[in-house]
Amino acid sequence: MPRTIGLMSGTSLDGVDAAWLDTDGVTVTAFGPTVTVPYDAALRAELRTILDLAPSLAEGDPRLLEATERLTGYHVRAVESLGCDAGLIGFHGQTILHQPHLRRTWQIGDADLLARCLGIPVVYDFRSADVAAGGQGAPLVPVYHQALAAGLPKPLAILNIGGVANVTWIGDDGALLAFDTGPGNGPIDDWAMRHTGQAYDEDGRLARSGRVDGEVLLRLLSHAYFALAAPKSLDRLDFGRALADSSVSSLSAADGAATLAQFTVAAIAAAAFPAPPKRWLVCGGGRLNPVLMDGLRNALGASVEPVETEGWNGDALEAQCFGFLAARVVAGLPLSFPSTTGVPVPMIGGRIARPI
Repeated sequence: MPRTIGLMSGTSLDGVDAAWLDTDGVTVTAFGPTVTVPYDAALRAELRTILDLAPSLAEGDPRLLEATERLTGYHVRAVESLGCDAGLIGFHGQTILHQPHLRRTWQIGDADLLARCLGIPVVYDFRSADVAAGGQGAPLVPVYHQALAAGLPKPLAILNIGGVANVTWIGDDGALLAFDTGPGNGPIDDWAMRHTGQAYDEDGRLARSGRVDGEVLLRLLSHAYFALAAPKSLDRLDFGRALADSSVSSLSAADGAATLAQFTVAAIAAAAFPAPPKRWLVCGGGRLNPVLMDGLRNALGASVEPVETEGWNGDALEAQCFGFLAARVVAGLPLSFPSTTGVPVPMIGGRIARPI
């Protein structure tokens, strides 16, 4: 079975995850090494600025071109550090804007440069076809979750807590439903950076030391997004105003962190499914935050466990997914479905950059 390498740089802006797996885009027969290459602080800051500017940013803006070249270099290093041969690379790129209601999604990264540097075909631009057809363009991981969970009891929910949180629900008959539940680590990370200078709230210590402000939490949960029907998706900054809102910004560092953590938990707990999941498996950086995990166990009334309990690699799952999706692109198989992105029909997508 072909070996692919998947690359993911997520909305948390922390770096590049790379993983190889043997897959034909339907099943996975082997998993290999994984690696994370963190962005340096300067690039992370540049990308955070670009996120703020993206709605009005021109594609030829020198800041954007420089950041694109630098982050592509990080992806080259991630592949090289795996030290293994592969015939195909799945390259997600760095999302800087996601506005499916405007039929726009924007991931930066130079796939042609990546292919030339590595001498391997690179599959990229996974989301645009779905968005152009009227879909949300996200999440794309459900079909990979479905492959991984083929032998597990259902209904099952697989929750990813990155900058944004998204969930895949798999029914008894294999039916899929997927959507972004709301904020993930993004607002908490931004709050921690503002108040402590740290990139995230390590081990949930800041949130653990604070108290949830109930009035502020209710205000946050009144966001119009939560009234929308699934499938639905978010941009990382859709809840950025939560930090600017005077009711939040007036809180202490600890109480703000506690309230934002509970905001993430409450948004996940409010998710509606055709049948309640018997079990929740959690991946993404949020699974390492005990405040979030304890909050979910209290709120969901079901088993909530990190995906490692099934032998999955929670740090590499999304990278593996884009290796899996790359194989699906080559095979002409759909990446998204009406019940996962709201696209009218199952949708193929992706483009291929070949080494010259």
